[in-house]
Amino acid sequence: MKKPGATRPSSSSIDAKINELADWRGWTLARVREVILEADPDIVEEWKWVKPTSAGVPVWSRAGIICTGETYKSVVKMTFAKGASLKDPAGLFNSSLEGNVRRAIDIHQGEKINEPALKNLVRAAIELNLITQPKTRPKPSRQSARANRAH
Repeated sequence: MKKPGATRPSSSSIDAKINELADWRGWTLARVREVILEADPDIVEEWKWVKPTSAGVPVWSRAGIICTGETYKSVVKMTFAKGASLKDPAGLFNSSLEGNVRRAIDIHQGEKINEPALKNLVRAAIELNLITQPKTRPKPSRQSARANRAH
């Protein structure tokens, strides 16, 4: 038997999750998704971490993970992979503040999303990913490796 969501394209899996919720959490996740995708046209949507105990999680990436979008009974949680390294002048981070790496935004029912600040945070996360992305060196050709050994 196939794992749920394992063969669906990422966007379809996220759509299905939003439709499955059919309440304020679905609407909130849908709006957060729109804001994230509006922040940068090169953002990639993914559906990751499908396992027997979890149907998976929406993940947005560019040069590495930007954030995830998890839904719980009383909150929609956006966890930024490198949130502790991001400046947050609007004070959006309100969860997972004690960690050294991640930071999260918990959105409760009825809360308004500060969309311009969220876009700025997403863009800052992308910039951090781009500057901290591992640089890959081209492998030396066999000829240059032989020449180096000959000297």
